[in-house]
Amino acid sequence: MIREPFALLSILCYTPGMTLTLVIKLQPTRDQAQALLHTMERFNAACNAIAATAFREHTANKIRLQKLVYADIRATFGLSAQMTVRAISKVAEAYKRDKTVQPTFRPQGAIVYDPRILSWKGLDRVSIWTLDGRQMIPVVLDGYHRARMNRIRGQADLLYRDGRFFLAVVVDVPEPPPLMPDGWLGVDLGIVNIAADSDGATYSGERLAEAPAVAEEKDEIREALVEDTAAQGTPVRRR
Repeated sequence: MIREPFALLSILCYTPGMTLTLVIKLQPTRDQAQALLHTMERFNAACNAIAATAFREHTANKIRLQKLVYADIRATFGLSAQMTVRAISKVAEAYKRDKTVQPTFRPQGAIVYDPRILSWKGLDRVSIWTLDGRQMIPVVLDGYHRARMNRIRGQADLLYRDGRFFLAVVVDVPEPPPLMPDGWLGVDLGIVNIAADSDGATYSGERLAEAPAVAEEKDEIREALVEDTAAQGTPVRRR
């Protein structure tokens, strides 16, 4: 059992449908880690500024938001064109979920990268856009993950947990062939006989039917003992 969600070097998370989310640990240098943190904090500060406009204008429409904030966000926060678009999308999706409140974003909240600002260089490195330039960062992969990295779909989330960086990427999984059983067993359910299978075995419900009556009888005896004890003036302790 995994008690800490990011305790391992890499983790598999199953999602609905035939996809897997691989959470992959990055191994940045100290300078690269600072560049990632700097970018993450600036990105989320931009998201908070965009959220103020979205809430004021009551709009979760990405196109309208982009017209309202794109130039100012790029000038104020120094984000690239595509990073600005990603920030607008993040805000629009958050505000769409609940339009009664203005979304807020933690300084170290996740960044969604797409292939224009993140690319894989083989199986052991990834190139990530930051405010301090592109960073070529090693990743930790085991054999299972390596066999599936050629099925990566689109975007990746940059995560920061407990002082470590991770990428969450979605990969396609081939649909397994349908199970063709060699045999089958039919079961009829009832009351007198709780089950009868197609092999001729019958399972009686007699003991189950007696259980409520036995429990009721025990309750009556217990209550009678309590009443007798109380009548004799002895303190009664109930559970």
